[in-house]
Order: sequence, then structure tokens, then C-alpha cells
Amino acid sequence: MPTTMYVAKDKIKLYKEKSCTTKKIELIWGDSVFLQEELGNKTTVKAKARGVPGYVKTAEINTIALLEYYFIDVGQGDGVLIVTPDRKHIMIDGGYIRSKQLTKRNAADFVDWKFARDYGKTKISLDVMMTSHNDEDHYGGLWDLLNKAEVKELEIMNIEVKEFYYAGVNWMEKDGKRGLGPTDANNEFWTLIPDTKAQLIKLLKPNNTGFQLQGQWKQFMECVTTATNTCERLSNVRNGNGYVPGFEPANGKVSIKVLGPIEEKLNSKAVLRKFKNGDAQNTNGHSLLLRFDYGKTRVLLTGDLNAQSQQHILDHYKTHNNLQELSSDITKACHHGSDDTSFEFLSHINAGVTIISSGDNEGHNHPRPTVVAASAITGFKNIKDDKVVTPKIYSTEISRSYKISHPDRLFIGKGDSEKKLTPSSKDIVMEFGSGNDKKRRALWSSLVVTGMIYGLVNVRTDGDKILCATKSEVGDGWDIETFNSRF
Repeated sequence: MPTTMYVAKDKIKLYKEKSCTTKKIELIWGDSVFLQEELGNKTTVKAKARGVPGYVKTAEINTIALLEYYFIDVGQGDGVLIVTPDRKHIMIDGGYIRSKQLTKRNAADFVDWKFARDYGKTKISLDVMMTSHNDEDHYGGLWDLLNKAEVKELEIMNIEVKEFYYAGVNWMEKDGKRGLGPTDANNEFWTLIPDTKAQLIKLLKPNNTGFQLQGQWKQFMECVTTATNTCERLSNVRNGNGYVPGFEPANGKVSIKVLGPIEEKLNSKAVLRKFKNGDAQNTNGHSLLLRFDYGKTRVLLTGDLNAQSQQHILDHYKTHNNLQELSSDITKACHHGSDDTSFEFLSHINAGVTIISSGDNEGHNHPRPTVVAASAITGFKNIKDDKVVTPKIYSTEISRSYKISHPDRLFIGKGDSEKKLTPSSKDIVMEFGSGNDKKRRALWSSLVVTGMIYGLVNVRTDGDKILCATKSEVGDGWDIETFNSRF
């Protein structure tokens, strides 16, 4: 088993040869480096990183693992992989299912790459999987990891998910009507919010409640309850202490505090507030609100919270005089940068860095200019040497880039039968779109995508220093920013 070490500087090079002359790729702080030979007293060592073999300088690696966040570019939707210093893997959301993605890729593909190519493993093992709420642009990529019909598209088909958690609100049906389940007599609370795997299994088929899970959410939950050890609801008071089981505060460990949904009681029974203006306000509004603490650092994941639910959360924490619970170094913006957002809520988060997960070609106009501005205005201000250290705004959509070119050759057939066509062949046309949007265009005057950089946002921390990195559009390196936690 190769010895695992980690990159000790903000950026280092993986070299082609032992003399460290020619760069193969650039690595960033905390990247795993798998030694292919004994370290000894060598100044350079043969190693493999990000699935690429080469050589690294031994002075630039160490044995200190960091807390890693990968905000995955899934187009429209969310997808976050978290790797803790003790190498636990936590997957939260995953974008739409692969078949609905423009690129036919989602977070499942990134997880597959991480384990197969980066780690060189033959099994994907996730300690925790969560869906922030029951909308398809969040749970779809998780479904692709659990659905045996989709797993065959991945390099690794052996996938283990140990624990699954969700927010409590489900898509249900009764008498052929789709909704979120029953409410109380005054229509103020959702009253059917299953706590456990057994309760969810009961809702997969007709039962004495009159409600059962519905549609794709039902199919997803069938996969979840079959594939995972546990399947439980989270809230700010579940499990007695408001923490994800196994991630309670402990010295030197990562803790995960559940700040929402806000659970209430009605006749001693757990319920969730019913928000106004329809089901979408409620599925989004009862998203998981999670705070990851490690050392001095705080990272807040917000799902698709909206202004109505944000105000509900503010009211709760004001009542308990602990609004400081919302403060964070880094926050994932609510609902992909939608302007259905409370300025007061953002002010109490006071984030040093805001990361917006949004996508191309999806018709939602995210992120909204007002939210980008509000995230900056309400962010934690740190100026050094007349330069802005924080606040900073990242967007997976903005970080994605394309190389676009005109075609200059077209090859048809293989081997001896191969035929090369050039722009002199004017009669070759492409047809795309459908219905009234159908268009025809000459191949040689069309632009085609010949390269793409995904808008993955990397965050690394040792509990004090924080590094944010995206792939550079210039060359093949990284654009990196660093700052220290204020907590």
C-alpha cells in the first residue's frame, strides 16, 4: 500500500522526471500524494497525485491531512463533497440526474474520479450522504450513485453509503394528488415528517396514513432505504444535541451542527412550519442548514433557503439570543444566488467567502446581481495593503470556461476507409433544436466546444488558514486565494 502524504504549500509541481525539470501538473495545498517508493533521505520522490505519475520534492509534502471541501460544478443544482482530516467522506447533494445534464455529468462523476483516479481505489465508500431537500437538482446526482442502472456508467461500480440523512419534507401523494403530506387542523404545520428508515419504508406503499411517497422522490428513496445502513431526518433538535451523529464537538475533529430545519412541537409531536405561497417555498424553505466547525473555521451550507424561511430561522435564533450561530468564514449561497433572500440573514452570516452553485442553459437567471452585491456588502471586510482579502464571491458558473473553435476537418469512417472532408465541402450542414426552434447551419461556419474547464471550487483548511482555488483559464495551473479564519 503506497504511503499517503499531502501537499504542504499553496501550490507545488508534479514533475515528469526525477531532476524536477518539466512540470506535468500543478498540485494545491492538501492534495493527496501517494508515494511510489520509500521516502528515505531523498530530495525528490516518485509519486502519484490526481491519478498522474511523476516526481515531487520531498520538502514540499508532509503527513498533515486537511479538511477539504469540493463545491462541484453540476450546472443547475448543488453538489458538495467534504473530506475530513481523518478521511471520512461526506456527500451533500449532487445536481440533476446525469440524463438531464447538458454535459451528461453530475457530482456522481466527480466522486467516481476522486476514488478511481485520485485515490486509485476500486470501491467508493461514503461515510455520510445527505440531500439538503427533496428537489431533483439536489438529489439527482446522489441517486446516480445508488441506482444500479446508472452505476454501470461509472468507472467504479462497487459503492458503499453508510449513513443517509435528509430534511424531513417529502413529495407525497394521496388520491392521485401530489403534495407534501398532511397538515394540522389550522394548516400551520406539516405533520408527517418521517424520522427513520422504517417510517420511510412504510411510506413507499399504501398505508394507514393515506399518503405515500411520490414520483422520482419515491424511486430515489427506494434506492436510499435499500442501499444505506441508516436513513434519518435531521433538525436543530434531533439526536438531543443538534449535531449530526458521529460529528459532535471533539478536540481536533470536525463537527457538523444542524441549524435547520427548525423543528417545532404540536401535541408533543415533531412538526415543521408550513410556509406561505406553495410547495416550492416549503421544499426549499426546509432545506438542511449545516455548519461545519474545524479548529477556528466555520463553513455554512444553506441548501435552497428562501427569504421566508430565513426570517423564520432568524426569529428562532433571536429568541434564543444566539444569532452568532449563523456567522461563518465561508457560506454556500442560498438557492443558487436567487434574489429571494433576506439581507438581514446574510448580514448575520457575515461570510468571508460566498460560493454560488449555479448553471448554464437552465433558465433561472442565477446568480442574481442583487444577491452578488448583497453577499459582498454583508461579507466580512478584511483589507490588507490596500487590497481586498475578504469578502470574495465565487461562482461555479463563472469559474467554468469553454474553448470554442471553428472546425477545419471532418473525418468519416475508420482505417483504410477513412475520408477527410475540409471546408471546401460546402454542402455539409448541421441541424439542431426542435419544433419552431429547429435550425440548420453549415458545419464550417459553426462554432464547436473544443475544451472545457469545470467550475469546481476547492476549499482547504487546517483549522486556521483557508485556501480557495479554481482552475486557471491561463495555462493549466490554479488561481488561489488564502486568508485566516476570524473566529
